[in-house]
Amino acid sequence: MSETDKVFSGPIPEFYERYLVPLIFDPYARDIAARVAVARPQRVLEIAAGTGIVTRALVSQLPVTTQIVATDLNPPMLEHAKTLIGQDDKIEWKTADAQNLPFEDESFDAVVCQFGVMFFSDKARAFKEARRVLKSSGQYYFSVWDKIANNEFAELVTQALEEMFPNDPPRFLARTPHGHNDIDILRSGLKGAGFTSISADAVDARSRAPSPWEPALAYVQGTPLRNEVEARGPARLEEATTRASQAIAERFGTAEVDVRIRAYVVTAARSDRDADYSSVG
Repeated sequence: MSETDKVFSGPIPEFYERYLVPLIFDPYARDIAARVAVARPQRVLEIAAGTGIVTRALVSQLPVTTQIVATDLNPPMLEHAKTLIGQDDKIEWKTADAQNLPFEDESFDAVVCQFGVMFFSDKARAFKEARRVLKSSGQYYFSVWDKIANNEFAELVTQALEEMFPNDPPRFLARTPHGHNDIDILRSGLKGAGFTSISADAVDARSRAPSPWEPALAYVQGTPLRNEVEARGPARLEEATTRASQAIAERFGTAEVDVRIRAYVVTAARSDRDADYSSVG
């Protein structure tokens, strides 16, 4: 993983929230919040909260007495999230590294991480930290994107930029968001961290936009892919966005676009019982 893969700064948070959140994150935020709500936790830790899409879903679905601690490694993302949600006494915002959580042992009923695990350089340590801060029989919920071939916008954008930069293609989307979906590897890491009752559900959704331009903006300018493109020439960002838009239009037309997306939602229990591992895919 490149170090720039973790950098969500400058204009990225604004583009991320405006274009990427409604394009791909919203249905999964509602899904994972509903899973957490079943357990009716009293204190929830959210890791990699980004601009707060899951935070907002948790607030809407959890009891009013539930306290949420929303964290992210990138302060600009949290600042953007706070402006969207406003003052809410149920939410505490904190900059934190998932691999070194600044919380006491057994202090949360649930830990939630939507599409953040892929960015952990040391997943084994991050999993151990998640288990450490969970109370006995607490639950860890996280999601990862499936392979890029099952997420058509991301695949087309990646292909378009490979053609634009044939000698040094930007590979952020394939390398990081869509590069960590091996459920067996994830299950093994969770088992090694001491989790039990591990399950993984494949969740399909649709990604829709008014035209090909919106998903091109979302992926090229609203993710760290922007950092890779600008490193190859700041003046080429608009060209890259146009090329990505053209690639999507060639496949799906110039009007409203509607494509498939797929992710896995993984749950695991902090328990001292003998392990019971299963996967549904």
